Amino acid sequence: MTLIEHIYEFRRRLGWALVAVIIGGIFGFIWFGTNIGPVEALGKIINAPYCAIPASRRFPSDGTCRLLQTVPFEAFMMQLKVGVAAGAVLTSPWWLYQFWAFVAPGLYSKERKYALTFVGFASVLFTVGALLAYWLLPHALQLLMSFGSDFFATALTADKYISFVLSLLVIFGVSFELPLLVVMLNFTGVLKYAKLKRWRRGIIFLLFVFAAFVTPGQDPFSMLGLAGALTVLFEIAIQIARVHDRRKERASQAEGWGQLADDEAAPFDYRPSTTEEEPARASTDDVT
Repeated sequence: MTLIEHIYEFRRRLGWALVAVIIGGIFGFIWFGTNIGPVEALGKIINAPYCAIPASRRFPSDGTCRLLQTVPFEAFMMQLKVGVAAGAVLTSPWWLYQFWAFVAPGLYSKERKYALTFVGFASVLFTVGALLAYWLLPHALQLLMSFGSDFFATALTADKYISFVLSLLVIFGVSFELPLLVVMLNFTGVLKYAKLKRWRRGIIFLLFVFAAFVTPGQDPFSMLGLAGALTVLFEIAIQIARVHDRRKERASQAEGWGQLADDEAAPFDYRPSTTEEEPARASTDDVT
């Protein structure tokens, strides 16, 4: 393709991806206040961590579980925001395919295989991270709202609460991609298992520091949950790197290159080859 053709192809793929997100956003907007079969409404799912807090710590404390709307248009915007976010997640296979269809023609078959594998694992890790954040959310809210409960009544607005929930889900989901990045760097030869083993303690310390800074609530439940999960995933990534480097070492030993020093030439045959002489051409006097 020419440059203009690439731009047209990118525009076409981006257009289909946006159409998928818009359709998913409309579906999510409707789902926000409507049950879909056995699945509860999206608004109830979002409010569930807040409703898990004891009623005595919510405002009003009459047993109801509703967020505050401080401006007339806030409820509509929050429903639209959550609907678009849910629609983008639900339609992610389609718009990710559009991105893949644009990139894949420029990759070799082996690169396409690795890319599909990593994209699949990235999707699973993001989902697991978001689910872990959703599971920790009620405990984090209960702890955060317990401070000063004798003097303050906590009344959460829809804007602040939903922004907190969505940011926590995204942060956990994206953070779970870090161990996959370590595996990718190992497979490309940038990070060796020996270095990862030597840096293990320092990296685990940095993971705890990272978790302390990125968790929006700054509560110990979210921080320890994220840091602990990242530590386990990082250890799994180290073991994958160990197995991968051992396989590469055995393959190089089988080829006879494993004992070569860094400044030693590879055992190629550097003698110039000769071409076979051309067969003698028939002269004009030869009779056929």
